[in-house]
Amino acid sequence: MKKTITLILIVALGVAVQVANADFSFGEPTNLGPEINGPGEEAGACLSPDGLALYFHCEEPDGEIRVAQRTSLNDQWGPTFNLGPTVNSSNYDGGPCLSTDGLRLYFFSTRPGGFGAGDLWVTTRQTSERMPEGYWDTPVNLGAPVNSASDDYAPSLSADGLELYFTSDRSGGYGNWDLWVTTRATVDDNWDTPVNLGQTINTSAQESWPSISADGLLLFFASNRSGGLGSWELYMARRATTKDPWGPSMNLGPVVNSTTWEAGVKVSPDGSMLYFNSPRPGGFGASDIWQAPIMPVVDLNADGIVDSADMCIIVDHWGTDDPLCDIGPMPWGDGIVDVQDLIVLAEHLFEEFPPVE
Repeated sequence: MKKTITLILIVALGVAVQVANADFSFGEPTNLGPEINGPGEEAGACLSPDGLALYFHCEEPDGEIRVAQRTSLNDQWGPTFNLGPTVNSSNYDGGPCLSTDGLRLYFFSTRPGGFGAGDLWVTTRQTSERMPEGYWDTPVNLGAPVNSASDDYAPSLSADGLELYFTSDRSGGYGNWDLWVTTRATVDDNWDTPVNLGQTINTSAQESWPSISADGLLLFFASNRSGGLGSWELYMARRATTKDPWGPSMNLGPVVNSTTWEAGVKVSPDGSMLYFNSPRPGGFGASDIWQAPIMPVVDLNADGIVDSADMCIIVDHWGTDDPLCDIGPMPWGDGIVDVQDLIVLAEHLFEEFPPVE
């Protein structure tokens, strides 16, 4: 039995929305605060693999990439720093995406030297030592066939560095903006011709801001397709393995999505947090960066508390792919019930989960 996400129908504000709501859930979104967000628009937050650096871009004045740092995962974010003139240009620069080793930063830019209105670029560094600016090399255009005469933006790199997802309005798609992926055999090879993600992901509307999870099994993105609460909303799709096709798109639901709009989505490397930007009430500017925790369902027998009874359920299903018990290491599991799931459950022992009224 393959692990699947149960689909339920939620009716909110008179709008029917198909959402994922079985083996994990989303916590209430919180604003990242005034150190990150200002009076303008902040977007495209990307967390470093160690969780201690946050890259993002500011829309004003012309689009620039910035970084904030913190000493530990429990600390608040410090002041933000512009990545400097080596990375940022006098044109628009945004959508940063950091490689797993922290040595490559992909982004999009409208600077001269590209193939279209906006292109994908990459800058490298020799060490991931924490420094505010001045340590990135001169960016290099990814070239053809990745970039086209159209607009190409919002890159998201897989953890192994072999898949690069992005948004483009090039020909051959299903709508004004579609999600595409380019692949390569090794990190030393050139990128292949991009492939459209198809109609399970793309629609006649607009899809943008893909974000691939570190295990390669979930793809988050934004879309302005009809049927949601706001003008743009966040969706996700799942695949059983990295060799399988993507399943149907699912709306993330009213906890994450609002009646305004949401975009710029990125999932943290450990799968525990979803970042996005939105102009919803409670922010500091035109559009702020928010975060929403991604939580596994750990009260397996739904009795209101995580205890030995839940541990016994995991043990009873040991070695299977039962979706009820497959809760780690990512909140959506990894396809087998094993010690990873027991570790996640142990982290929540004796927590109470009162029934939702």
